Amino acid sequence: MYYFGAFYMQNMDDLSLQITLSNDFDGSLNKLSNPEYSLKAWLEAYFKIEVSSSESSRREAFRDISYFIDYFIKETGTDDPKYWTPRLSADFKTSLRNTLNEKGTRRWSDRSINRMLAHLKTFAKWIHKHKPFTLGNPMDKIKTIATASLLNIDRAITKQERRQLLDAADKLIKDGGLSKDRNRYKSIENRPIRKGYRPYRNRAIIYLLIETGMRRAAVTKLNIDSIDLIKRIVVADEKGGVTHAYSISREGLQAVSDYINLERNIDSGVYNTNALFLPAHSSQNRTGRLHPNAINDIWEHVCKSANVENKTPHSARHAMGRHIIEKTGNIAAVQRQLGHKNAAYSMQYSRVTAEELDKVLNDR
Repeated sequence: MYYFGAFYMQNMDDLSLQITLSNDFDGSLNKLSNPEYSLKAWLEAYFKIEVSSSESSRREAFRDISYFIDYFIKETGTDDPKYWTPRLSADFKTSLRNTLNEKGTRRWSDRSINRMLAHLKTFAKWIHKHKPFTLGNPMDKIKTIATASLLNIDRAITKQERRQLLDAADKLIKDGGLSKDRNRYKSIENRPIRKGYRPYRNRAIIYLLIETGMRRAAVTKLNIDSIDLIKRIVVADEKGGVTHAYSISREGLQAVSDYINLERNIDSGVYNTNALFLPAHSSQNRTGRLHPNAINDIWEHVCKSANVENKTPHSARHAMGRHIIEKTGNIAAVQRQLGHKNAAYSMQYSRVTAEELDKVLNDR
């Protein structure tokens, strides 16, 4: 990796250090008109003057633009902005799509590439506004990749898998979290539940994912007042700062109520938070909220118990979309439940899966 990218990686915990790329830079846009100033200096000015988003968004944007500058230096031998042309931008996009990881698969998904291109477009537009590029804005005609048809609905959990997962979640109440010390506890019946294990919480999370279709990150952001027991809705903070109300089944609502009434109070005295799902008070997590990775762990544990393979929490979201289409045939109903801004995403759930097509062709 080139110096600039390495600099970023070494200092990613301190954004103020990340953008300190020159000691003599005083933030003056007039100085940047001088040819000696590079893309690195423009990036410093961009973050000091223009960017006002959240810290996490700033980190992401900085990382994406830094990667481009590494590529730019590799291709041109310099980071002089005059060499940034539309053709170089197009080559960068192609490079992103063709770069493979160690497993031989694409390093970046189309969505990740679109995010990187979006950050570059904003950056290039800002530079062009203050010091026009000779050949015009180099990102102006670079198009993002169409992703509306990329929903992997074949990965949705099946009706059978749904039943198996919910049954496994229900069994958590009886035998979830039993001690693994077989030497000390020969009989399963005599094994105590591990300290910090929360069967009602884990069961409620599985029900929420399956019975609403919400994303795992949204589950971690839920508050105790996000649940409306009367209207049977769950109000979630989704990506992009959007608030969305999910309808939930009676069974799903009951699972959440069981957790609130029977288990949440075990940990609520430790955390000064109104988060719905709390980490066990014996854990090292003192933020008061579960991390999305914890949702993955809970899901994977229940999948293993249910003999369900190669499915993720997002598979439950796809299953909800398919379920609504099968029940109603109504695209608007899918859009309303899953909160799609673009109806094109909702329409994907009306597609026939490969398995369904095979059944149509071969079952006589």
